[in-house]
Amino acid sequence: MSTLRNKVQLIGNLGNNPEIITLENGKKLAKFSLATNESYKNAQGEKVTETQWHNLIAWNNTAEIVEKYLEKGKEIAIEGKLTSRSYETKEGEKRYVTEVMVSELLMLGNK
Repeated sequence: MSTLRNKVQLIGNLGNNPEIITLENGKKLAKFSLATNESYKNAQGEKVTETQWHNLIAWNNTAEIVEKYLEKGKEIAIEGKLTSRSYETKEGEKRYVTEVMVSELLMLGNK
């Protein structure tokens, strides 16, 4: 069970084209967003769909796959872990970000 402590699995569609960053040491980082939809019926019996947006990051080989094959709208399944970080804006304001660090990626839908 120790491997299940921080594990995320999502299936959804890319909300934008991935942003690819090549670091000075040659490592690649891919940043992209994923939309997941959940549907339910409300008290009036109407179907309601809620969309959640997730910030994803991928490193190295996974980032290269993202760069080569993924684009806005593509349906994918991912597995990864939640990570949190903070940074300061130019105005000195502290911001916090939660992202999913992708370890496994599966392309779904049409080729």
